[in-house]
Amino acid sequence: MSMPVETVPEVKTVEKPPVVVKKYANRRLYNTESSSYITLDNLAEMVRSGRDFVVYDAKSGEDITRSVLTQIIVEEEGKGQNLLPINFLRQLIGLYGGSMQGLVPKYLEHAMTTFAQQQDQIRAAMQKTMGTIFPFGNMEEVGRQNMAMMERAFTMFSPFYRPPESAHPSEAGLSEIEALRAENERLRRELEAAKKQ
Repeated sequence: MSMPVETVPEVKTVEKPPVVVKKYANRRLYNTESSSYITLDNLAEMVRSGRDFVVYDAKSGEDITRSVLTQIIVEEEGKGQNLLPINFLRQLIGLYGGSMQGLVPKYLEHAMTTFAQQQDQIRAAMQKTMGTIFPFGNMEEVGRQNMAMMERAFTMFSPFYRPPESAHPSEAGLSEIEALRAENERLRRELEAAKKQ
């Protein structure tokens, strides 16, 4: 006689809906969840804590989240938090209106997601093996790997891009060049397939 198989109900995690923020003509931001006025710094803190939000123009109802996020970046850069290198900004501006513009947002989103996952994995491994002590040597290696990834990205998107003078060609190695060629070929095939659809 077979025993009935007990099924465990699937536990669904309920994500909080994004906070709705309204931006008024006087440039004030109103958080509808907390019923209070907030600043760009408050929104930046929400991003850092993982709390999602959307920003609407109070008069037109238009979603202006992208422009507000961009404004936060400009403010952070203005405070001396120079996260975006000048060459990166020039390359990014150069891609506007170009044939590769459609691919850039998805690529950058993927690159940043990968970067965040690497950081989380390294942080978890460090905490598991060394507790709260965090050796800085490994972070330098992650930084080098991520810079190499960004350099490869710009090489693919802009054939005339050259890495900074400090990068010595012998450091890249032949295998990395071959990997770049394969990656470039894969992207070319995807573009061709996308054009045919």
